[in-house]
Amino acid sequence: MKKYDKVASRDASKSYMNMVDNSHLGSSDEVTKLMERVETTFIKHFSNSNRRKGMEVLRPKPKVERHRITFAMGCFAGCTAALKLALVLITRARKIMDEPGGSQYMENMFPLYSLFGFIVLHMLMYAGNIYFWRRFRVNYSFIFGFKQGTELGYREVLLLSFGVAVLALASVLSNLDMEMDPKTKDYKELTELLPLFLLLLLIVILLCPFNIIYRSSRYFSLVCVFHSICAPLYKVTLPDFFLADQLTSQVEAFRSLQFYICYYGWGDYKVRETTCRSSDVFKIFSFLVACIPFWSRLLQCIRRLVDEKDPMQGYNGLKFLLIIVSVSMRIAHTLTDDVNWKVLAGIFSIVAAIFATYWDLVVDWGLLQRRSNNRWLRDKLLVPYKSVYFIAMVLNVLLRFAWLQTVLKFNVSFMHRQTMITVVGSLEIIRRGIWNFFRLENEHLNNVGKYRAFKSVPLPFNYDEDHDKHL
Repeated sequence: MKKYDKVASRDASKSYMNMVDNSHLGSSDEVTKLMERVETTFIKHFSNSNRRKGMEVLRPKPKVERHRITFAMGCFAGCTAALKLALVLITRARKIMDEPGGSQYMENMFPLYSLFGFIVLHMLMYAGNIYFWRRFRVNYSFIFGFKQGTELGYREVLLLSFGVAVLALASVLSNLDMEMDPKTKDYKELTELLPLFLLLLLIVILLCPFNIIYRSSRYFSLVCVFHSICAPLYKVTLPDFFLADQLTSQVEAFRSLQFYICYYGWGDYKVRETTCRSSDVFKIFSFLVACIPFWSRLLQCIRRLVDEKDPMQGYNGLKFLLIIVSVSMRIAHTLTDDVNWKVLAGIFSIVAAIFATYWDLVVDWGLLQRRSNNRWLRDKLLVPYKSVYFIAMVLNVLLRFAWLQTVLKFNVSFMHRQTMITVVGSLEIIRRGIWNFFRLENEHLNNVGKYRAFKSVPLPFNYDEDHDKHL
C-alpha cells in the first residue's frame, strides 16, 4: 500500500488498514492463540522444552551482512590488481621472457600456475551468476537444495576467489624473484616447489573438518563431486549434474593436475626440465583425463534414463558421447599431427558442437521457440531486455567453436603456445558462466510454471550453524 500511495500520489492505505483492523481477522485473537499453541508444541517436542532455543529456530533473525567480509573482499581485490600490475611491470622491465630460460619457464611453470587462474575465473563467474540470480529473483538456493542461511552470497565467493588469486600471484612473483636473485637462484628445488605447496594448501583448506571457512558449503561441494565421480552408483540430483557440467568446462585444469603429477612425481622439478610430453604414458593419460568429466556426465545421463524413463536423457547422453569421441580425436591429431586424424577430428567436432549448441539453446535455456509470445525466445523471461538473450545465444555459439584453435592451430605472434591454450580454456569457462545463468533461469520458470519442485518446500528454519564462525 505504501508503494501504491507513492506511485499513484494517493493516500489510500489509511482507509484500507482501518478496514483490515476492524475486520474479524484483525480483531480476533484466534490466530495469535494458534501461533502460541504451535510454538508450545514445537518447543516441547523439538527443542527439549528449551524455549529460547526453540524461538531462535521458529523466529530466526535475518542473515546479517558482515562489513568485514566486504572490507576483506575489497582488500584482496586491490591486492590482486596490484600484484597483477607488478607482475606485468617486472616481466616487461626485466625482459624475463627474452632470457634463455623464458621459454623453459613457460613450458614448465606456466601450466602449473594456470590451474589457479582457471579456478579463480570460474569462481568469479559463479559470483556474477549469484548476483544476477538474486537481482532477477531466481530462487537458486532452493533449486540447489542449500540449507537456508548457509548459502554463500556473491561477496563471500568473491572473497574466496580474490584470496586464491592473491596467493597464486604472490607465489608467481616469489618464483620469479628466486629466479632473478643470485642468492636464491641456486635453490632450484625450493623454487620449483612453490606451486605444489600452494596446491596442497588449497586441498587442505577444502578438506579441513573444522568449522571454519564455510564448512557447510565445502561439505556440500565435496558430496556433489563424490557423486559425480561415482556415477552412476548414486541417484542423480540437480546439484550433482550441474556440478558435473561445470567440470566439463575445466578440461585444461584437469590437464594441469596431470602435469603436476608428472612434473613432481617423476622428479623433473629437480632439473627444471620436463620429459612428460614426450612420454607415451603421459600421452595415453591425456586421452583419459580430457574425457573423464564428459564420461562422468554420460554415466549420469544413463542413470537418469533408467530411473526416470525419460528419452531426453538418452539424447543428452548421446551428446556427451559425441563430445568424448571428438575430444579424443582432437588429442590424437595434436599428438600425431596426422592429416587423417585432423579430418576426423574436424568432422566429429563440428557435429558435436552443433548438437551441443542446439541442446544449450533449446533444451537447457528453453529459447528459440518460434510461436512464443517473445519471438524466438520463450513466453516468460526474467530479464526485461530481450537483446540480452540474443547476445547470449550468439556468444554461446562463438565460444562453443573455440576448439577450432586446436585443429586449425591459429598462431598469434605475441602469444606463447601455453598462453594460447590457457586463453582457449578461459573462453570455455566464460561460456559456462553465461550458460549457468540462463540454465537456472529456465529451471526456475519450469518449477513455477509446471507447479513442481525437485524437493520438499523448505521450512522457515535457520540452519546457519556458522553464524559467528565464518571468515
